[in-house]
Amino acid sequence: MAQVLRSLPLPDDPHFLNREDRFADAAVYRLTEELALVQSVDFFTPVVDDPYLFGQIAAANSLSDIYALGGRPLTALNIVCFPCAGGSPELQEALEFILRGGYDKVREAGAMVVGGHSVEDKEPKYGLAVTGLIDPRRMLTPAGARPGDRLYLTKPLGAGIITTALKGEAVSPEEVKEALESMARLNAAAAKAALSAGATACTDVTGFGLLGHLRELLLSSGAAARLGDGNIPLYPGTKELAAQGFIPAGAYRNLEYYRAHVEWAGSGQEEDSLLLMADPQTSGGLLIAVERGKGELMEKRLAEEGVKGWLVGTIVEGPAGLIRVEESLG
Repeated sequence: MAQVLRSLPLPDDPHFLNREDRFADAAVYRLTEELALVQSVDFFTPVVDDPYLFGQIAAANSLSDIYALGGRPLTALNIVCFPCAGGSPELQEALEFILRGGYDKVREAGAMVVGGHSVEDKEPKYGLAVTGLIDPRRMLTPAGARPGDRLYLTKPLGAGIITTALKGEAVSPEEVKEALESMARLNAAAAKAALSAGATACTDVTGFGLLGHLRELLLSSGAAARLGDGNIPLYPGTKELAAQGFIPAGAYRNLEYYRAHVEWAGSGQEEDSLLLMADPQTSGGLLIAVERGKGELMEKRLAEEGVKGWLVGTIVEGPAGLIRVEESLG
């Protein structure tokens, strides 16, 4: 996909503020010096059986790209692929619950669902195209991290492993309730905390896992990073399920792609640890960089917003995009 996009002309409108940022979470278009539109789109196949919960998770995931830039969602359009033709009443009801889940999550975000589009498809898919507002003078980007900055993660890892185990009926939704609730949680409060703490860079952690999205942030910032293997938060049961083989194919693909950019200096099993960091997240948390002297402020702001945050790494001098994994940050 990246090679295809490189073949297309880059818009030259100077109001398209992040047109040259190839890792941007959403597009930012300036209207005035103090106001810009921020737009994004995302949709995917069900990750849970409960249609209402799937709608909530898909909507939270779609809204996350707006929050990762420090924006405020304004409107959303449903994107639906569903086997509607000749469908049973049960299928129709499932679609209603998916849309209701998305609708309720958008309302929670203080935004509105204003329409959408549907396509007949054998495999269900759902998500949103979201438009928001942002102050271009204060927006978060993945490009501002500098050596010495601290890296905070606002949701644990393991969503891909847990949803794979759910599909394999190795666990029940009740057993992984904490992870499912987290996936449906908005990143609004985390973004507010990042802005108020003066974050230097930010991105959300989704399909490319922690390794992939951290590398994008590092390439954008022209820096390297240290991660503490023992500092990475995981949802309860993640390690045990991974040991049983419930690892999504996406984790292997991510690790194969990013492994060349990782230096391992940990003490555990390298492959096992890195697969957890490469696990593709659905509606993951924000990865936030703050200046060395603002770490306590970041933790305070997160706590004030009721958000858990984990110090997982530091930005260091080195080849852009290099990730060194150590036993712990020390």
